[in-house]
Amino acid sequence: MWSLSVLLVCGSLMLGQTSGLKLLFVFPVPAKSHYFLGNELGKGLARLGHEVTMISAYEEKNPPKNYFNITLSKITDYTDSLREQKFFNPFSYSDTSPFFQLYLISSPMMDFWKDITFSDEKVQQLLKSNQHFDAVIVEQFWNDAMKVFAHHFNAHLIVFSTIGPNKWVNNLVANPENPSYVPDLLLNFNEEMTFFQRLYNAVFGSVHNLLLYQFFYPKQNALMKKYFPDAPELEQLLYNVSLVLTNGHDSINDAIPHVPNMIDIGGFHVNPPKELPNDLKHLLDNASEGVIYFSLGSNIQPSLMSNKIKKALLKTLGGRKEKILWKWDEKILENQPSNFLISKWFPQQSILAHKNCKLFISHGGLLSTTETIYFGVPVLALPVMGDQKMNAARIVAKGMGVSIPFAEITEKRLTEALELVLEDPKYKETVEIRSNLLKDRPMKPIELADYWIKYVVRHKGAPHLRVAGIQLPLYKYYMLDVIAVILVVVFVSNYVLFKLIKWAVCKRRNVRKIKKE
Repeated sequence: MWSLSVLLVCGSLMLGQTSGLKLLFVFPVPAKSHYFLGNELGKGLARLGHEVTMISAYEEKNPPKNYFNITLSKITDYTDSLREQKFFNPFSYSDTSPFFQLYLISSPMMDFWKDITFSDEKVQQLLKSNQHFDAVIVEQFWNDAMKVFAHHFNAHLIVFSTIGPNKWVNNLVANPENPSYVPDLLLNFNEEMTFFQRLYNAVFGSVHNLLLYQFFYPKQNALMKKYFPDAPELEQLLYNVSLVLTNGHDSINDAIPHVPNMIDIGGFHVNPPKELPNDLKHLLDNASEGVIYFSLGSNIQPSLMSNKIKKALLKTLGGRKEKILWKWDEKILENQPSNFLISKWFPQQSILAHKNCKLFISHGGLLSTTETIYFGVPVLALPVMGDQKMNAARIVAKGMGVSIPFAEITEKRLTEALELVLEDPKYKETVEIRSNLLKDRPMKPIELADYWIKYVVRHKGAPHLRVAGIQLPLYKYYMLDVIAVILVVVFVSNYVLFKLIKWAVCKRRNVRKIKKE
């Protein structure tokens, strides 16, 4: 009996050692919302028995067992100083052309944090170590050079998209992206587009692709070669993706195609709500008229908005019967109404989970959108830039709330929007339906991620899941050679037909002329 117990214990230990993987996370984007998602995914997998090493701009203060941080302090210090100086004002770009936003996110300024990541002393120590990783998980956000980490460690490459399926990851695994119903992530369209929206979407998508292939990828290749001169060309690394994990779900995003190695795990970061601090709990419990929660996310500094829009918000919300919780980045809000409570931080998920939270005024970021759907709270979206406009368009199209572009905020539009979404029960009912869809899943999303990561490692990259499209050059993928042949045949046929008709007409005229003579 004793020997059997020993064997069982040893077997359990051996099973525990072999079931856990060594995972390297590369999430260097200096934006807290991006880090938050990567950190939650890393911690969740560490709790499931994997050893996780996280390269990021921020540090987890209470890491679980088997979770190790490599903090890029130079990036953190630099971005914090820019925030203190209020160097970048996103509100200034809220009504700019999507084409300008394409330029902005691919500008040389965006290369700074990528260069720092490779040159960081701790990262260099890791690269020179003899560590082994089973898989490298890289956030896909204009940082394709970092896919070289998987090559360097001879590990399977997994890509994580902080938004749902989009052009930045679709191209890597040949996921279909039909412009007739799949809008580009930087446009404020939903799946039901007018003719001119489809035309704009097609043109914009072509320009987006042109920027990627002719400008951005070559720059990323040069950056990669600077630190890894012996690495293969970036083009080879781009299409060696074993798995794409997306922060999306059909209850949040539009229903669009997914190739077999693209898995949605949206909602994995939502946790059971914690107990509210006493002061907040007392306020929400006793808010007989309800509470409106107002947050523009972790990356936007609301104090940078124009005085005109701030006054419109204060006057309109200050006249409401509900209590207003506003995430504000300064200690003082000038002319703060009596029904307002401001703070630099609120426990967002716990507030949204409270029965007295009636509305979420949001910038339309995907994390906030996911959380408000999960807890069944209608939305007034005030999108500023990036994918926020597309998320806001989906919120409106799916009947979960209303939207006002941030640059178009006025007292009149705010008043009408608030009255509509708070007084019409259809918004609450619709978002609760979506909430049920988000929760109705065969397993928890973190467990789904765990399963598929193990799957691609177990099956040596799972090449059987990759569609043939990733091996085709663009002219074959888009059938340009076939279209060209068809056009040539049509042109030649029409030309020959035209010549025959012309010859027949001329001959008939000549016959008539001879008869007359």
